[in-house]
Amino acid sequence: MHVGDLVQEARRHVSELTGLRAETVTSLNRAGDDRWVVTVEMLELERVPNTMDVLGTFEITLSQDGELLGFRRVGHRRRSSTEDGRS
Repeated sequence: MHVGDLVQEARRHVSELTGLRAETVTSLNRAGDDRWVVTVEMLELERVPNTMDVLGTFEITLSQDGELLGFRRVGHRRRSSTEDGRS
C-alpha cells in the first residue's frame, strides 16, 4: 500500500474509533518490515478562541496493507501550545 493511502487509513481508523475529527498527521514511521506507526492529532474539545482547543495525540499502528494493529492516545495539548502533546 502507498504511504499516502496508509495515512488516510490511519485517519479513518482513529476517527471511527474516537468519533473525533482528525486535524493533522504529525508523523509516519516504519516499525519493522511489515508495520507502520502513524501519529494523528484529533480535535478533542473545541473552545473559543480556537487557540484554546484541546488536541489529542494518537498513535495508530497499521500493517503494510492498512489493517489496524494498534491504537493508543499518547497525549494532549492546547492548540496554541508549542509542546509536542505527549504526557
